[in-house]
Amino acid sequence: MHGYNFTERVRKVLAMAREESARLRHEYVGTEHILLGLIREREGIAVTALQNLSVDLDTLHQTLEEIVKPGISGHVTGPDLPYTSRAKKVLELAMSEARELNHSYVGTEHLLLGLIREEKGIAAQVLADSGATLDDTRAEVLRILEEPRPGSRSALRSENTLTARPTARRQSSQQLPRFGERLRIVIADAYRRAAERGVTVVTTADLALALLQNGGGMAYTALDLLGLDFQAATLALNALAPLGTAVVSPESVMSLDPAADATFHAMASVRQEFRDEFPGTQHLLIALLLASTDVATVFSALGISVERVREAIWRTYG
Repeated sequence: MHGYNFTERVRKVLAMAREESARLRHEYVGTEHILLGLIREREGIAVTALQNLSVDLDTLHQTLEEIVKPGISGHVTGPDLPYTSRAKKVLELAMSEARELNHSYVGTEHLLLGLIREEKGIAAQVLADSGATLDDTRAEVLRILEEPRPGSRSALRSENTLTARPTARRQSSQQLPRFGERLRIVIADAYRRAAERGVTVVTTADLALALLQNGGGMAYTALDLLGLDFQAATLALNALAPLGTAVVSPESVMSLDPAADATFHAMASVRQEFRDEFPGTQHLLIALLLASTDVATVFSALGISVERVREAIWRTYG
């Protein structure tokens, strides 16, 4: 693939594209089948981008079903179905998008951009009719992926950072780190999850769940690249999150449990390891695996180790 690695999710989408072709009794894999596979996956940055652009996936699927007609019964189908010239062009454009973004992998976001950029295939036409233009989709993908990178001056913009206060009761004069925008969102989501469970203590399970459910950023991309089963991980982490009976209001004092507190301390050394200006989701993920035995056990059972995560993150840096 010209030096590019397709993420596990992309390989899954392409496998489902072949299944869609077989279901429709076609003798080829076209752009329409790739888009059907992308819709079936229902997870990943591409789907998140489409949903953020107010593209209804069910409507998109229905439109494709109305346009694409089944083939003649009895046609031979199987794993060796050839790609059409337009489908091959989509894969080339996806790799081009990855290269232009300085990514060493091809994810669903690049595949989506390739489908739109191809312009003339059925998928491109359906996506255009749904309002997913190339410029808007690329801008949304970049927004989702936005994380502080090594040497990135954009990380210094004040609107993308803020002073973090991991625990409400820790009010010291010590200067606390500034977090990237996506990491801030993840941390806020972890606090929200704890409050919804009726507890005032945020656990490492809350932090890990928030990372998995926010479909963007370098941590999510690295886990996708490693082929994590997001559904299985979510179920296992939910089992670790305790339920309580507290009524949590905006005035409630919330704190971190010891492992979560240790995670925030570990993030500092992880950030230094990657020579990044500000903490991002990638640092939180590694810190969780280092500081929380429970979280590390969940990921280890699914084939994800801290060493593999480190390697995947370095690969996303290009």
